[in-house]
Amino acid sequence: MFGLGLPEVVIIAVVAILIFGPKKIPEIGGVLGKSLKNFQEGMKKSDEDQSDL
Repeated sequence: MFGLGLPEVVIIAVVAILIFGPKKIPEIGGVLGKSLKNFQEGMKKSDEDQSDL
């Protein structure tokens, strides 16, 4: 996972909770998930468009 170990992931999670608060984290996770899904779909579509050339 991007060369991150468990200690680094825990530190990032704690900092995120401190910055955004525990109620905002699920919202941010949902937005990130949707963004990643849209990005992956765009990459697939781009690959399909280039293979048509």
